[in-house]
Amino acid sequence: MKGNKTIVRSVLIFTLIMGAMSLLVMLNSNIRQNNNNYITVDPETMELVQLNGPKEGDPIAIVDTTLGEFRFVLYPQYCPNAVKNFTDLANQGYYNGTYVFNSDSGAYSAAGAPNKDGTVNDSSHEVVERELHENLWPFKGAVCAMTTTVDKGVKEFLFGGGTYYNGSRFALINTIEFDDQMKADIREVSESKELAEAFIKNGGIPNFSQQMTVIGQTYQGMDVIEKRRKRRHQ
Repeated sequence: MKGNKTIVRSVLIFTLIMGAMSLLVMLNSNIRQNNNNYITVDPETMELVQLNGPKEGDPIAIVDTTLGEFRFVLYPQYCPNAVKNFTDLANQGYYNGTYVFNSDSGAYSAAGAPNKDGTVNDSSHEVVERELHENLWPFKGAVCAMTTTVDKGVKEFLFGGGTYYNGSRFALINTIEFDDQMKADIREVSESKELAEAFIKNGGIPNFSQQMTVIGQTYQGMDVIEKRRKRRHQ
């Protein structure tokens, strides 16, 4: 315990290359079939909790990397199974010496793999059912449990849907480039002005919205995540 916050420590071999990437914007639907069921996004009840720092007593993760330390607050109240999977593994020392295995896109990095190619040695913790919530979005600094597999029956293959699962590996979200056209587009298609402006102001990847379980939000050390991006553009 430190400062009455629950702390999870993990160590990563951390190499990030951050750049810009153009992605489609998908914020114009109140109902999304991204999991095995529908999730309703109601602008009237939605709370953009990631825009606030951690409160006293909130669980946080401290990640020590070869480039420095960063910290993120966890959201067990919205995605309890994914957060438990992450914290259990971290407390077992699973993430010690793991790798950032994909950062070529520039907009995000994939991390937490025991092997340099991103593969895992044990699939027992890779089948956590995906948890989506209207309060959690892929803003810059978001930490997302990465999708590992999808279970589809004949009906899902014909009509879409299925049960999506995530696991131990996670994505560290940086941002696409929000030029004037992107800003205009996101304002036009988003049914929530607050959400659109939050992406424009804070950055992120809008078309990842409601596609992955957001387990946390970086509140300290974002410069560590961006270091390789800065080097790349020098």
